[in-house]
Amino acid sequence: MTERYFFSADSDRVDRARVHLWLSEQSYWARGRFREMQDAAIDASRNYGVYDIESGEQVAYGRVVTDGVTFGWLCDVFVATEARGQGIGKMLAAGVMADLEPLGLRRILLSTADAHGLYAQHGFTELAEPSRMMARVRSPITYGRPGRS
Repeated sequence: MTERYFFSADSDRVDRARVHLWLSEQSYWARGRFREMQDAAIDASRNYGVYDIESGEQVAYGRVVTDGVTFGWLCDVFVATEARGQGIGKMLAAGVMADLEPLGLRRILLSTADAHGLYAQHGFTELAEPSRMMARVRSPITYGRPGRS
């Protein structure tokens, strides 16, 4: 079924309005994210999409925050509800990993609530020593406009 879709690493192709809608209204991790925050995140990241060949419509998105040398964080991965179950997530993950491969990144992290099997197919495993990882998480009240504390 994925033959009617194509992968792209072209940031200029990203449908910013659609991606913002998906993430701010339908995701569990970025609900309520402001559009200007999403645009700033897109501008500061490597961006990926899967698109319908006939219509050109974007059906999936993901981005990687990276220094381009040692580390990457795969995040904001989303497949449109109506396009799920067609291998689009697999296409997106494979395309992202292929694009990052030449960089030789030592570590790529991600966080997922429900797609462990998908990412395991691309070499992701649970952290060997999760106690070494820490996070500083801001409250949802301050997760708003850029520059707010």
